[in-house]
Amino acid sequence: MKFTLRHAALFVCAPLSLVLPFGAYAQGGRGAAPGPPPTAKAAAPTDFTGYWVALVTEDWVYRMVVPRKGDYAAVPLNPEGRRVAGMWDPAKENDPDEQCKAYGAPSIMRLPGRVHITWADDNTLKVEKDSGTQTRMFHFGGTGANLAGGDWQGVSAANWDMQAGARALVPGGGLRVVTTKIRPGYLRKNGVPYSGNAVVTEYYDRLDEPDGQSYLIVETIVEDPMYLNQPFITSTHFKKQADATGWNPTACTASE
Repeated sequence: MKFTLRHAALFVCAPLSLVLPFGAYAQGGRGAAPGPPPTAKAAAPTDFTGYWVALVTEDWVYRMVVPRKGDYAAVPLNPEGRRVAGMWDPAKENDPDEQCKAYGAPSIMRLPGRVHITWADDNTLKVEKDSGTQTRMFHFGGTGANLAGGDWQGVSAANWDMQAGARALVPGGGLRVVTTKIRPGYLRKNGVPYSGNAVVTEYYDRLDEPDGQSYLIVETIVEDPMYLNQPFITSTHFKKQADATGWNPTACTASE
């Protein structure tokens, strides 16, 4: 990507970050008590709210249909992971309690469909996925630390990642989310496993194009020593929609 004036603005603005803290202190007075920290919503460097539709431009065979048994391409399974994946039996996936195994936090963003992002409150970002009718809650400032988790979406701790924009060559900040306490499930619908000890780290970035179109880029890193011999990393893209057109919550399914 070539260097643009938008990228140059990041360097032009950098010295201000050294000046503003002193200016804010002087303005408030030498003896002024510090105010409360801003809420996550008020401090948001980027607006991720709205409806987004997945762009399935790669890994079509793994995202749109159920791969055949034994096809684990690009997933760094260790011997135990391969052993467990080899036990996958499609006939047993019809159990209603097993239908959502591929809809957990490690894999939900890779599924086709749409995402609806809103603020549940000033420190909680709500992410709904119409595929499987799943809801994720991103808790800022430690507000979710005492949650038990154990469900498909686990417990997600979020913070504004001011370096995310630089990483993706997008001015402004991004969102970093770390999810733990997840119910064991599948990275793919053909039985590729993740355990309850898996840790999912995600980076969310928004890219605004000159033509007015916006894109959401989600980098997902799954770490699970029980079944993986190295982190499993994917990058998923979404396109911003003007409204809820096409929003279609559907139940989990293991067959498609």
